[in-house]
Amino acid sequence: MCGIIGYVGNRQAAPLLLEGLGRLEYRGYDSAGIAVVDPEGEVAVRKAAGKLATLVSSLNGAFPLGTTGVGHTRWATHGPPVTENAHPHLDCQGRVVIVHNGIVENYLELKGELAAQGHRFTSETDSEVIAHLLEELLREEKSFDVAVRETAKRLQGAQAVVAMQVDAPQQLVAFRMGNAGGITVGYGQGEMFLASDLPALLPYTKQVAFLAPGEVVAIGLEGARYWMLDGSPVDKRPHQAPYDAVAVAKGGYRHFMLKEIMEQPDTMSRALGGRISLEPPDVRLEGFPFSQADVLRWNRVVLTGMGTSYHACQVGRVMMEALTGLPAEADNASELRYRNAILDERTLVVSVGQSGETVDTLGAMEEAARAGAPQITICNVEGSQATRMAHGAVLIRAGPEIGVASTKCLTGALLALYLLALALGKLRGRLGKEQLTGFLRDVTTVPRLMGQALEQDRHIRELARLFFKYDHFLYLGRGIHTPVAMEGALKLKEVSYIHAEGYAAGEMKHGPIALIDERMPVLAIAPRDHLYDKMRSNVQEVKSRGGTVIALLTEGDTELRRQVDHAIEVPAAPLLLAPLVTVVPLQLLAYHIAVRRGCDVDQPRNLAKTVTVE
Repeated sequence: MCGIIGYVGNRQAAPLLLEGLGRLEYRGYDSAGIAVVDPEGEVAVRKAAGKLATLVSSLNGAFPLGTTGVGHTRWATHGPPVTENAHPHLDCQGRVVIVHNGIVENYLELKGELAAQGHRFTSETDSEVIAHLLEELLREEKSFDVAVRETAKRLQGAQAVVAMQVDAPQQLVAFRMGNAGGITVGYGQGEMFLASDLPALLPYTKQVAFLAPGEVVAIGLEGARYWMLDGSPVDKRPHQAPYDAVAVAKGGYRHFMLKEIMEQPDTMSRALGGRISLEPPDVRLEGFPFSQADVLRWNRVVLTGMGTSYHACQVGRVMMEALTGLPAEADNASELRYRNAILDERTLVVSVGQSGETVDTLGAMEEAARAGAPQITICNVEGSQATRMAHGAVLIRAGPEIGVASTKCLTGALLALYLLALALGKLRGRLGKEQLTGFLRDVTTVPRLMGQALEQDRHIRELARLFFKYDHFLYLGRGIHTPVAMEGALKLKEVSYIHAEGYAAGEMKHGPIALIDERMPVLAIAPRDHLYDKMRSNVQEVKSRGGTVIALLTEGDTELRRQVDHAIEVPAAPLLLAPLVTVVPLQLLAYHIAVRRGCDVDQPRNLAKTVTVE
């Protein structure tokens, strides 16, 4: 997945598509392609692995002719970045064309069903099943827009798709499900545009509309028509896009922090690009320089970072032990660098940071280097000091994070740590083919699950209205959610200036319970996992002392909901990936409380994005 562009009009489509893709290059990608319906009523497809310049060079100025077309830049998820896996994808007859952002979670089942019906697949991607599903529905003589809607209903996961049919010239149909990136509709004079991002359209039009999840649009020379997935019409009108560059960068959101929270499902999908394969199951980390022999020599993992990154390390410790079988520990970098830690050539040191320039983390890396320890850094900035010091780097790929309080860089770091743990587990022989397939299928659900968690935004905004005047908060978690509780408290402190503490729930009886009264709300992270009953007991201890409890619950948990004052529901998630889902409502709560209190959420007082002093 990555960048999408579509055009219907009277101009030649190919040059516009290539220009639009050029304005989407910042998203990152490893292949590119375009498809145009030519004057003979055939589809002309041109695509290439590598950068857009490779595709343009291969055309040598001979652009395919036609006034309707689609383009895509892909960052591989299913199948390596080779030409046959690049988008656009076609059906068996070459009459249906699709470009796709997202992950089709049930593609293996759909592919098996379609193959049994005689469909031939030419790529290793999940995306291609969409074209064949459309082909099958069109055989039933359904209209193109109806076929697209019914295809969308067959797909599991978050999706953004644009489809084109040779037999419906001068029309494109697109839909959006969940949060796999957006679809922006651009209105021109006698022409229409589609794109995954607003900047791709601004040179051509300022009149735009945005698809919400669950919406479908058909564009043609006459304009646009909108429906919900169930076929009910939607009345949607274009509006003027902002001219201000900062407003464009904010994507219509009030603050960068909110934008960065809301775009996390898309960020997760992009972070998976080129790194996983389900057929065969594999993890490919471009910045991993060690051999299997190296990995088998290691007997321990130490993860280190500061602030939010330290919380990522604490979650990463659980991932490492579960997936690699190696003992792991998380260490605050400012402490690690000064305590004569026991490190050697058999200890893998994993540093986690956003900028790659945080002085304490760099100091800890220097200590590891002096001890001869192999090092991997998890970082968002390629070429930073941390990436130069470590033996290898797994980039977070979150894109620029403008808000000082980290949100998408945290979840990006958690995803990178999970993939690193899977890679190590495979190399160590800890994970067999079946196990690895299961863990990889789990990670493909993350964008959808995070999108579902974000649907609680309106409810969380109402909770913020009830709680923004409080001066103290206590966050409780157990197991892998203990660092999530600490992160939730840190976010509230950072942006709202409310005193908040995050604790392991079992620690509450050893001191913090003395603070509980009606003036200190308690946020309990209590998903239905193996520690649910323990967490429920902690909630009851708070309630028996007159405390107010906001509980983060798994959807459908009516049992604990009845015992607490307020509840925030999140979808059930695989245990090792659950923090990527449960942390999202905590980010939203901190944001909305801070806005209510009139705080500068993007630039909180006394904080800096990169801490370069001790």
